[in-house]
Amino acid sequence: MTDNAKNYHEKMFPGYVSDFLRTDPEFIEVFDNFAFDEVVNEEGQQLDDRTRFIAILAVLIGSSSIDEFRCMMKAALRFNVTPVEIKEIIYQAVDYLGMGRTYPFLKASNEILEEMGYTLPLPAQSTTTVNNRYEKGEQCQIDIFGEHMRGNGQRGPKESKHINKWLVENCFGDVYTRNGLDYATREMITFCFLYAQGGCEVQLAGHTQANFGLGNDKEFLIKVISNCVPFMGYPRTLNALRIVNEQAEQWNK
Repeated sequence: MTDNAKNYHEKMFPGYVSDFLRTDPEFIEVFDNFAFDEVVNEEGQQLDDRTRFIAILAVLIGSSSIDEFRCMMKAALRFNVTPVEIKEIIYQAVDYLGMGRTYPFLKASNEILEEMGYTLPLPAQSTTTVNNRYEKGEQCQIDIFGEHMRGNGQRGPKESKHINKWLVENCFGDVYTRNGLDYATREMITFCFLYAQGGCEVQLAGHTQANFGLGNDKEFLIKVISNCVPFMGYPRTLNALRIVNEQAEQWNK
């Protein structure tokens, strides 16, 4: 194992020696050298550690990778991702993955935080009420996607336009308006949720454009994708890269 990989692993998990070094030493050498040396040090693709770990946690949730999430959440806390930020990532995941797939991560985060000495519940982050969630959710959509979103919660066929209303009130009014993460970070993790679960290319295209509008440009999103390769594998990585390139062409027209 390279010195860089050893040093990065020690920063993530001080004093911890994985049993895989005993059972699978060749695999661990290949994986750790790639994930914790080659990837994090690739010229032109580096992210600050905090952003890297926010993205990693998001793709692990998006791909239902609960065991690896448990490990990497502890590392994320050591790289200055706060408990509030971790909780906000998980809360937002419900809108893109559903509670069924998100529940294990909420439960695991509580166990880990209490194990590490944090007091739950964490400070409240909500900024809306039942009376203004639609108004603030709509403004949030407009701020992120543009003026064409005004009135979108009232559009659509009679039998299904309530879902557009729920998107405004629930996804954006209840969640995106919360403190703890800014809009640019929330759109980055949404991008991660969508490409990690696969089969959401239409939504991924729209949220790629939203990322661009918030300053998360093509180069930044490629850095996010690149830093998550060890945790996502290549097929969904390449799918996400294709969407980013296609949307960048549209954005620059």
